[in-house]
Amino acid sequence: MRILFVAMSESIHTARWISQLSETGWDLHLFPSIDYGATHPDLHNITIYHSFFPNNKQKKSGVHIKGFPVIFKTLASIGRIAFKKFFPNYRKNQLKKIIRKIKPDVIHSLEFQSAGYLVLEIKKELKNEFPPWIATNWGSDIYHFSRFKEHNERIKDILSLCDYYQCECNRDIELAKNMGLTGKILPVIPNAGGFDLEQVSKFRMRTLTSSRKIIILKGYQGWSGRALVGLRALELCADYLKGFTIVLYSADLEVKIATEIFTDSTKIPVIIMPTSSHEDILKMFGQARIYIGLGISDAISTSLLEAIVMGAFPIQSNTSCADEWIVDGKSGFIVPPEDPDIIASAIRKAITDDNLVDAAAQINEKTARKNLDFFVIRQKVIELYTKLVTDKS
Repeated sequence: MRILFVAMSESIHTARWISQLSETGWDLHLFPSIDYGATHPDLHNITIYHSFFPNNKQKKSGVHIKGFPVIFKTLASIGRIAFKKFFPNYRKNQLKKIIRKIKPDVIHSLEFQSAGYLVLEIKKELKNEFPPWIATNWGSDIYHFSRFKEHNERIKDILSLCDYYQCECNRDIELAKNMGLTGKILPVIPNAGGFDLEQVSKFRMRTLTSSRKIIILKGYQGWSGRALVGLRALELCADYLKGFTIVLYSADLEVKIATEIFTDSTKIPVIIMPTSSHEDILKMFGQARIYIGLGISDAISTSLLEAIVMGAFPIQSNTSCADEWIVDGKSGFIVPPEDPDIIASAIRKAITDDNLVDAAAQINEKTARKNLDFFVIRQKVIELYTKLVTDKS
C-alpha cells in the first residue's frame, strides 16, 4: 500500500500517527504542509519531500529525504525564502507532480488550515486524477476556525470534497455534518495515537496520587491557551499550596514573566520545564497530583490523555472534548477556561479530597487500558487503511 501524507513534518502528532504504520512495510510518503525543512526525529521508514533542508549526515532509520540539501540551516532558510518569492506556487506544483508520479492509493491530510487547504487546491485542479482523500482535523480546525469567514468556506469545501473524514472527537463529527460533510466517517481515534502502557508505567510513581506534591499547568497562552488564567486560579489557592511545587511546560515569554510575579507574591516554588522530550513530560505527569489545561478551543488535548494515563487528576477546559473521556466531578473537573474563581474551586477540591483524586486515578487507569493502548489503536489504524483500499478496489 502506498500512502501520501500531507502534514507538518516537524510535529510530534504527525510523527506519532505515522509511527503506527512504520513497521507495516507499506510505502509511506510525507509532503510537509509547511515548508520548514524540519523532520521530526520520531519519523521512520518514510520518504519526505522538503524543498531546501539542512543536510544532516546522521541517517535516520529508513528516512529518505528528497529536495535540495545544503550545509547550513540558515542557507536552507534563505533558499526557501527565495523560492517562495520567485516561485510562489512551487510547493503546490511539486505536490501535484508527486501525486502524479507515485500514484498513491490514498492521500491523507493531517490538520485542516495548512495541510487540508493545500490538498483542497490540488483536488480541485486534478479532479478525476485525484486518489481517495482522507481529511483529518486537529484540535481547533473546525470548532474554532469555522467561525471566521475567511476559513468557513474552505472548511466546507474540504468537507464536501474529501472522500473520508477522520477526527478524534464525536463533537467534531456533528460539526462536520452540519457544515456539509458528504464523505464517509472513519472511526474516532486520538490524533496522537495511543500509549505503550507497559513502557510509560515505568515513569509513574507507585504511590497513590494523593501523596504527590506537584501541580502541572500547561503553559500555552497565545490565541487559544489560557495559562495566565490558570496562574491566577492558583494564586487564589495560595493558602492551600503549602508543600506543593508548580510545574509549567510549553510556557511562552508572557507566561514566564507572570510566573515570576506569581512566585514573588505567593512564595510558592515554580519550575518552568525547558523544551523537553515526550519521556520527560510523561515522567513529570507521573509525579503530579493535578494537571491543569486551559484553552478557549481544543479537541481531546493530548495533555489530558497524558494525565489520564499517568494518574494525575485532570482539570480541563470545557472547550475541549474532555467530557468524552472524563466524568466531571468524578474522574476530573471540566471547567470554563476564563473563570479563575471556578478553576480555583476545582483546584482546592482536588488538593483537599484525597479520596477523590485516588478514585479518579483508578477510573482513568481503566479508561487508559480500554481506549489508549498503543497496540490496540495501531491495529485499528492499520485496519482503517486496509479496509479503505479494499473498498476502493
